[in-house]
Amino acid sequence: MATRRRAAREFIAPPLTRDMVEALSARYNEPDWLRQKRLDAWTVYESLPMPTTKDEAWRRTDYRHIDWASAGVLLTPNGGRVEEIPAANREPLLGEEQGGMVAFVDDGLVYHDVDQRLRDQGVIFTDLRTAAREYPDLVRAHLATEAVPADQGKFAALNAALWTHGVFLYVPRGQAVQLPAHSIFYANRPGAVIGRILVVLEDGASIDYLHESLSPDLNADASFIGAVELIIKNNASLRFVNLQDWGHSMFEFSHQRARVGNDGQLDWVSGQMGGKMIKAFLEIELDGKGSWGRMSAMYFTDGSQFMDLDTQQNHNAPHTTSDLLFKGVLKDQSRSVWQGMIKALPGAQKTDGFQANRTVILGGEARADSIPGLEIQADDVRCTHASATGQIDEEVLYYLMSRGLPRMEAIKLTIDGFFVPVLDRIPFEPVRERMMAYVERKLLGS
Repeated sequence: MATRRRAAREFIAPPLTRDMVEALSARYNEPDWLRQKRLDAWTVYESLPMPTTKDEAWRRTDYRHIDWASAGVLLTPNGGRVEEIPAANREPLLGEEQGGMVAFVDDGLVYHDVDQRLRDQGVIFTDLRTAAREYPDLVRAHLATEAVPADQGKFAALNAALWTHGVFLYVPRGQAVQLPAHSIFYANRPGAVIGRILVVLEDGASIDYLHESLSPDLNADASFIGAVELIIKNNASLRFVNLQDWGHSMFEFSHQRARVGNDGQLDWVSGQMGGKMIKAFLEIELDGKGSWGRMSAMYFTDGSQFMDLDTQQNHNAPHTTSDLLFKGVLKDQSRSVWQGMIKALPGAQKTDGFQANRTVILGGEARADSIPGLEIQADDVRCTHASATGQIDEEVLYYLMSRGLPRMEAIKLTIDGFFVPVLDRIPFEPVRERMMAYVERKLLGS
């Protein structure tokens, strides 16, 4: 009996196999280069151990309670429809206009539409499998090569080997796209959702892009094994908003990384609301001289949610700037971990890096761990960090209540104001309103 208890507490791998990689590639008649890329990634996957709490990056993240019997089942298309995705998430982002939308239910493509104005500019916005077949040179050059190669970790390798669906966004040289792109991953069944996003902006290109990941509360454990690759070349500019509202049975393991060229700009906003357990690596590589990257996040945990956000701001060239602001609210027995690192490599002179994590605890047994860090190998830099965790000041609530607000309304107004610096960085009004609705839902426990 004791032996069975020990076995149940091991860090075990999901029940996925090399044969599944072969079968997946054959089912969709993928080109030989993609099939081989998957198999090479599977070799890497098999060579790496499952991460454990003995690994520094995972020291505070124990996922041994995941039920891989349900969360490790590779899903196949089963006739999902776009109407299964909540209507609010499918609305246009700018009034009645939207540059394009790509949507998946489980791993099946259920909607794809691109405005003719984007097509006329040479923009490619499609599902990743179609892109690999129709634009092989573009995809092969960037997929799992520069941003999230298979050797980044066990789950990065698993995604590279077994991604079942994905999005490819490409903006040609010098094209300033005015209408935004929008994609959705919707998980409607327990199982393993393995999705990938690849964005490539050529020199001088620009676009705004919203991606959403969501699911209802499912009746068994599910997993999302994700990868996001953002390639922003010289003088290009990307505003990327990545939001998730998973149901409370979802475990997320994701690697998200951007590479920014000379004088390139990335404004990246992350919204984390759902999930049972989230382990996300978010990294900006400032590779080019004069490159700029801003990473912002808002998160709200309740119940027994656990969220571990691991960020890197890597300054690999001189005259680079990074700015990070993560703001979170916790209630009930939930827990958050933020681990942040600013790194300046030798030769990355005139680096300007900043990171801040602010957390509000709304009573209960909630706990927030905030771990900023600096690794400076250049001698002419300005790198600083800040962290603060606390409860809402009762005097602030008393002041608002004395003006006639009920206590819960006073708390909501305070939390709304707390998140405003991040919300203001989301360029789509309907999305800002939706995020505030998520906050209200969390506060009211509905």
